[in-house]
Amino acid sequence: MIFKFKNARQETENQVTDESVYRQRRELLKKMGYFGAGSLLASSAANAGPLDWFSSDDEVIFKTKALTFSKQTDDTQKQTPVEKATSYNNFFEFGTGKSDPVKNAQEFNVDPWSLSIGGLVEKPITLGLDDLYSSFELEERIYRLRCVEAWSMVIPWIGFSLASLLKKVQPLSSAKYVAFETLYDPKQMPGQRNRFVGGGVDYPYVEGLRIDEAMHKLTMLSVGMYGNTLPPQNGAPVRLVVPWKYGFKSIKSIVKITLTDKMPPTTWNILAPNEYGFYANVNPAVDHPRWSQARERRITTGGLLAQNRIDTLPFNGYDDVARLYKGMNLKKFY
Repeated sequence: MIFKFKNARQETENQVTDESVYRQRRELLKKMGYFGAGSLLASSAANAGPLDWFSSDDEVIFKTKALTFSKQTDDTQKQTPVEKATSYNNFFEFGTGKSDPVKNAQEFNVDPWSLSIGGLVEKPITLGLDDLYSSFELEERIYRLRCVEAWSMVIPWIGFSLASLLKKVQPLSSAKYVAFETLYDPKQMPGQRNRFVGGGVDYPYVEGLRIDEAMHKLTMLSVGMYGNTLPPQNGAPVRLVVPWKYGFKSIKSIVKITLTDKMPPTTWNILAPNEYGFYANVNPAVDHPRWSQARERRITTGGLLAQNRIDTLPFNGYDDVARLYKGMNLKKFY
């Protein structure tokens, strides 16, 4: 399905209309500031509202294959304001406080950037910064984000299907898992050079998925959000988004993807295996050892401490993925 946004800052997902043709991708990206933008957005652009790159007469068109929202009320479906989604983050490479990333990541330089994809594949490749924006059909997908800490957001991501990248490298039949690794750059990332600042994590941050999870249509690599390039505090220039799993699975600032036949180590499972399993599927029936996962605080238009409490849904409401785990004990494989 093609979604077309007219003056998208004022549109809701219910006002989106079908369209069969979309503008040439690179022209869209130029307007968004992806090309020749150096290390991402200028400070004035970073403070702009969603899709402020476009005039009111422009029509912004994204090819979109996946939306959220089927079981919850209209109030809980509202997008999280951009200023909250970009200032309330977990990104321990830039500090453990929720406001640390936005303060400490603004000088983070992503140009040049290199993302390598290899391991058990026929055609390993390395992508540069422009390749991430020009080699794939970009889509806007509005996804719920559920943090393991029992708060949640609704975010419009821009990116492409991870499956489209994996198909390009042609996985071998022996590949069963996909491993991910974050940039290791202690000079730019204060949490990596100071274990106290970085929460005691052994960097670089690593994550992993089963290959069928990685190939699922909902799994994406994001290069933007709210109509702009991905801010550094949100994982620039490219991050994983897996909407039916807790947020820590959606690894940020990725530099390496490796296909393997063995379950890869993952950072939080290494740090606290009794609290954070490999799968990390959103599951209201399986509590964190220190708190309930039955409900969550949805960050919407209220303050960060507003009581927008809602019930947590299995798989974060993305029921289609349940077939991936048929016959599994999801309390044991948490």
